[in-house]
Formats: sequence, structure tokens, C-alpha cells
Amino acid sequence: MAGRVGQFLEGWHQRRAEQRWARLAGAVGDLESFEVRALRAEARGLRRHLDRVMQAADARMAVPALQSGLPQMPLGTDWAWRPDLWRGALAEPGAVAQSDRTAIGENLALYHDCALGEVVVRQVRNDKAEDRAPYGLAIDIFGFKGTFLSLAMNLPEAAVEGLKARHLVRVEMVIDTETPLRGYARLNIKHGPNLSQPVSSLPQEGRDKLAEFDLAYADMNEKRVERAWVDLILNDVAMTRIVIRDLLISRRPRAEL
Repeated sequence: MAGRVGQFLEGWHQRRAEQRWARLAGAVGDLESFEVRALRAEARGLRRHLDRVMQAADARMAVPALQSGLPQMPLGTDWAWRPDLWRGALAEPGAVAQSDRTAIGENLALYHDCALGEVVVRQVRNDKAEDRAPYGLAIDIFGFKGTFLSLAMNLPEAAVEGLKARHLVRVEMVIDTETPLRGYARLNIKHGPNLSQPVSSLPQEGRDKLAEFDLAYADMNEKRVERAWVDLILNDVAMTRIVIRDLLISRRPRAEL
């Protein structure tokens, strides 16, 4: 009985919330400017949670299935993460990257210094098992006169919790390109006032790309690690299309000798 009452009350609250937002949508034109600002802030906060629910639901229902294409993790892996863009549909799947920074979801941003701004980023649907992830990121570059183009990924807090110099950080990608890819990955670790930035070149041939960082050579203060992010930096990108079908970041402790 308690379960039925709980379901009834939950459904009643949901209907009341829907009715409230429907009423507010029709009344915005009659509100004062300060009331509109407050209402917009409340709506944005609610939409953030709704978008996360939709994204998680899309990931569960996605084809290929989210877990079906996971690569074999190295023995001892203690953390692995696939950014949200490759897991489920974004609320805003595409944008023209006219400015030097274009946000793509919550964890990613595209940077470039081309004044032409002829760069388009768009989330695309994967449809092959070998693509591994349900979604991918397409970057279409037309006239490009800049000196760099990079994709920055902020790592979650779990990535730096317990991070030690004996860790190996691994970045695995599946990338389709029209021409051989020239680029590299850079791991950025902020520790106190200092920044460690180990770099790994990406193989030009093949769609499977791997970058690995041995933190023993990163000159890192383990006790002061604050945050970390990964930059994917691409060279010679004019008039090309790059589709990052999957991206997975993991870490594991190096085997003791």
C-alpha cells in the first residue's frame, strides 16, 4: 500500500510541476525583467538535470550498446572514463566554432586561432560495433589559416584522487580521417603553482590511436595535485573532416620491480 501511495504522490507532484511550467511559459510576457531573469535561471538549472537524465537514458538504449565495444583494459586499471559526448545525446549537438573557444557539453571545448572561423563541430550517431561508442564527434574544417586546433577535455575529480607518480595514464581513441592524422595528445596536471605537461605523439595511420603517459617522468608533486585535463592537438587540418568515434581515458599503477 505504501508503495502505491508513494507512486500516486510522485505522479501528482510531477503533474503539478508540468502544469506550473506550462502556466509560466504563457505568462513570461507579462512578468517584470527581474522575475524573468530568476525564472530563466531556475529553468536552466532544471534543464541541466533533465539533460543528464536524457543522456543517461540514451546511453542505455544506444546502438551500439555502450559496453559492447569497450576495449580490453590493461591489468590493474583502477579508473576509466568515457566523456559524456560519446555516451549519450547532447542537448545542443552542434556549433560553428567562430570564437577561439567553443564549449561542447560540460567537459569538452574546442580551441583554435583561425580568424576565419570556418570550423564546425557536431555530435554524430555511430552505427558500427567497431566504433565502440554510441556517439562520436565530427569536426569539419574548411578554410583554416590558424596555427593550432585542439580539443580540451577536463578530467573528473576521480581521475586525480590518489594519483601517484607510479601511475600510467592511457588515452585510447577511434578516429576516422580523410588523410593521415598528424597530431599529439598532452596530459596537463596542475599541482600547486606548477603544471606538468607530458606529451605523446599519435600514430598517423589506422583508426585506432593510443597515447600513454608515464607519470614517473612528469616531475609531479603527488601531494598537491589539484586537477587534470587532456588536450588533443591536431596539425595540418585545413579542408578535412575528422570524426572521433570513441575516446576512453584510463589509468593504472605501474608494476613494481
